[in-house]
Amino acid sequence: MSPVDTTHTPLDASLEHQRAELATIIRRNTQEDGSYATAIDALVLSRHSQSHNFAPVLAQPALCIMAQGRKEVRLADELFDYDPLNYLVVSVSMPLSGRVVDVSPEAPILALRLDIDPAEITALIADAGPLGVPARPTGRGLYVEKLDQPMLDAVLRLARLLDTPKDIAMLAPLIRREILYRLLRSPQGHRLYEIAIANSQSHRISQAIKWLNGHFEQPLRIDDLAREVNLSVSTLHHRFKAMTAMSPLQYQKQLRLQEARRLMLAEGLDASAAGYRVGYESPSQFSREYSRLFGAPPLRDLARLRLSV
Repeated sequence: MSPVDTTHTPLDASLEHQRAELATIIRRNTQEDGSYATAIDALVLSRHSQSHNFAPVLAQPALCIMAQGRKEVRLADELFDYDPLNYLVVSVSMPLSGRVVDVSPEAPILALRLDIDPAEITALIADAGPLGVPARPTGRGLYVEKLDQPMLDAVLRLARLLDTPKDIAMLAPLIRREILYRLLRSPQGHRLYEIAIANSQSHRISQAIKWLNGHFEQPLRIDDLAREVNLSVSTLHHRFKAMTAMSPLQYQKQLRLQEARRLMLAEGLDASAAGYRVGYESPSQFSREYSRLFGAPPLRDLARLRLSV
């Protein structure tokens, strides 16, 4: 499937000035390639100066801003492309893969990620009252939206606090709340809004995702999961796939394989032990499905990962 369309037109002068300042802040706080937690809760900065192939991860809800460069994110067989003109929002936990493109040591990717706690969205809606967010059919739990002046201004003010640490405790929570408010009021804000409203179908799908994240090593019985979140089996399948581009079983498989990879890399488990730990009974099936997701059998994939480090 071709990448989601984004309009690659130049930023206007004021937006370009703010983008350049944000890029400078990120560059100053990321001396080498990698991702860096900051003194601001939930704010992560990253720099990459080399192109990377798709690397599957379990992404958590977040706002992703690109100050310099471009990134492609893959959800199942769909591509989402974002850059300094367009931000990316992940509204529910889901297995994704991504790559940075068109980079060099002279022009690295400079990016910012602000993790989103769904409980904060719920609290904001409760405090603000009706926000006039229109109800729409469930869409993907991942979307790209055009970056506007108010959003970039709020994100830049948050990043500037890294230069005045004494102000972080008082001002960062206020600015983060403003950013969440602007996300809710954006053209696709209904995707976050629906997930935060108790008893909506989107909220129930987010609860199903949360349950799978905590029980992925157990055998999955769709009837039981549907009862857990108070949906019919057919509605669960339809809404789950609409949000994640995969079925609950496909989602569980990706969770299992990613956790197995982590166990082998971080804890030194061999492939058989890692497969059993995450719920596989057949080592051959585990190896086959692992190769399909990561592009190589476990031993070869781990060797490649260790070499890249």
